[in-house]
Amino acid sequence: MEISPPENQNDPIWTVQKILNWTTGYLQKQNCESPRLESEVLLAHARGCQRIELYTDFNNPVDEQVRSKMRNLVKRRAQGEPVAYLVGHREFFSLDFHLVPGVFIPRPETETLVLEAIEKLKPIKSPRILELCIGSGCISISLAVQREDAEITAVELHPLAFETTLKNIDRHHVSQSVKVLRGDLFDAFAEPAPADSQKYDLLISNPPYIRTDEIAGLDSDIRDFEPHAALDGGEDGLDIIRKILEQGPDYIKPDGWCMLEMDPAQISACLEIAKTSGNWSLCESCKDMNGEERCVILQRNSH
Repeated sequence: MEISPPENQNDPIWTVQKILNWTTGYLQKQNCESPRLESEVLLAHARGCQRIELYTDFNNPVDEQVRSKMRNLVKRRAQGEPVAYLVGHREFFSLDFHLVPGVFIPRPETETLVLEAIEKLKPIKSPRILELCIGSGCISISLAVQREDAEITAVELHPLAFETTLKNIDRHHVSQSVKVLRGDLFDAFAEPAPADSQKYDLLISNPPYIRTDEIAGLDSDIRDFEPHAALDGGEDGLDIIRKILEQGPDYIKPDGWCMLEMDPAQISACLEIAKTSGNWSLCESCKDMNGEERCVILQRNSH
């Protein structure tokens, strides 16, 4: 891909503004979801600056070294590579998280889980939190930043995500609050279930929930670049969710909470599973920022 000056331009100098405008138009033609935002993120990365500096430097020329780097980034983005992998980080809950290819990219919709958790934990002093399927660690770390008195255990099976979470814990200085265990869901624990005094006030997870037969139809930037292990939830997308609903009550205090993200189409099935189990006194859902039912909120029976 070549970046060349637009036609009918008397001034051939490429300024920040011209590059942003050109790239926005180009990415729009490639059907990128947020072409302007992506253009800003990529150019800020190429220049080694904050996005806000693009606007204070709007009319400044951009040298060939930066333009060359930008060309490469835009070409890769046009081929479907996610912006978060190109720049090596992603914002979530107003925090910046380190990311590498092979680690699931945090989504704004998942911030709903964090908001709901903060609300439910308000009356609880020094809450104990368990997160499963942590990916980049964005949920646990966001909660640790919001609740400095929290004690958080975060469980991850896959080594790349595990290592990325450790880096993000250091990045946000929450190593005193967040402990990471390597393992497959509850198998990460040495004992089958903790003693009552060690149970959790909240179990929270954004598990794999895409149906296996839907993977091939996902947008190419997800299907071809993000880890399928973080996406594939089995035949109906509920494989991991079922395990959490079945085994989770053994790890949650009486009247404690369980919060799970899933596809809006799975909400009713998940609630039915939860109600039928008899383990939960409250079974409800909540909407994300787009007005879609996104999370299931359960409260464990008091006995």
